[in-house]
Amino acid sequence: MANGLGEDVPEWVAYFDAAEHAGARAVSVRDLAGLGRPRKQASTHFEDALKLRKPGFDRVRVMDRIGLAAALFDEGEAERGAAAAQQALDDAARVDSTLVASRLNSLLDAARPYETAAVHEVRTRAKDLAAARPTTIAA
Repeated sequence: MANGLGEDVPEWVAYFDAAEHAGARAVSVRDLAGLGRPRKQASTHFEDALKLRKPGFDRVRVMDRIGLAAALFDEGEAERGAAAAQQALDDAARVDSTLVASRLNSLLDAARPYETAAVHEVRTRAKDLAAARPTTIAA
C-alpha cells in the first residue's frame, strides 16, 4: 500500500494516520501527566484526533471521546468535561467493547474530585455502562 509519498507501507501499519497519531500523542501526554511530568493539555490532542478520524472507526472514536472528557477533568475543566463525557457515554452505549469499558474506569477516576450535579450524572451513567460491559471474561 502506498503512503502518498510513493513509498510502500506495510499493511500492519497502514491504519496509522494523522488521527491515530493525534490519539497516541493524547494518551502519552495524559499518561506523562499522571507520572508527575509537567502538565500539558492532552485535551487538545484528543480534539485533534476526533477531527481527523475517518468514518468507520467507531470504537476508537468512542475511546477518543472518553479520553477527551477525562483529560478535561484532569485539566480542571469540570463542566466541559461533563459535557464531553455525556457525548462519550451516548456513543459508548452503542459500542460493546471491554477496552471501552476499561476507559470508562479512567473517566470515573478523572471525575472523582468533582461534586457537581452534572459530574454526578456522568459518574452514574459511566458506572452503569461499565457494569454492563465487564472488562474481563469469567473463566
